Amino acid sequence: MSNGAQTIMRLTNFTDYTLRVLIYLGVHRDDQRLRTISDIAGAYGISENHLTKIVHHLARQGYIETVRGKGGGLKLARAPERINVGDVVRAAETDLAIVECHAEGNMNCPIAAACALRTVLGRALAAFFAVLDAQTLADLIQPRSQLAKLLGDATRRR
Repeated sequence: MSNGAQTIMRLTNFTDYTLRVLIYLGVHRDDQRLRTISDIAGAYGISENHLTKIVHHLARQGYIETVRGKGGGLKLARAPERINVGDVVRAAETDLAIVECHAEGNMNCPIAAACALRTVLGRALAAFFAVLDAQTLADLIQPRSQLAKLLGDATRRR
């Protein structure tokens, strides 16, 4: 672009935080205690309200288990090796249309019938997901000891 502006494909905060919750729980999966939304929010400095929606989504998708009541909390429902990053992103993103003509049923562009851009961008999106599909949560939680140190125990910080 001549004006120096940069256009990038960007995932929503919902997807970003979804991956962060899984990383946090993956890093702490061998701990004996369940983790809380408050722990995760404190570790990342993000809103507990946002995380509540994300935790509900992850539980519905079968990625995490939630335990209610005193002593309750969260843990992974599957081994990190069995959580595919591409699947997580697809389930979290509500709109993967890179441009308007990629939206289902939206053919408002006057050159849509002859435009190669739609195909090129479709291939780019497929390549993006090919990279994500080759990764599991186990890949994202390496180096685990360093991540554990960086995430720490949010309860100690309060």
